[in-house]
Amino acid sequence: MNQQIENNFKYHAPKDGQPERYQAIREKAKELAYLIDELCPNSREKSLAMTNLEQTVFWANAGIARNE
Repeated sequence: MNQQIENNFKYHAPKDGQPERYQAIREKAKELAYLIDELCPNSREKSLAMTNLEQTVFWANAGIARNE
């Protein structure tokens, strides 16, 4: 049995303080998303920036959920 695979593919119920940390990460990313939307012309690059920002939030929150 591979412990990392088991951990990565199971449900991680939020622990005390985690939902607030998830929200803080999402709020900061949303600020950046609005800045990108305002300053960058509509383009493939802008779309990729937004997609990667979403991925950043996902992985940051997964890092909290999976490792605490």
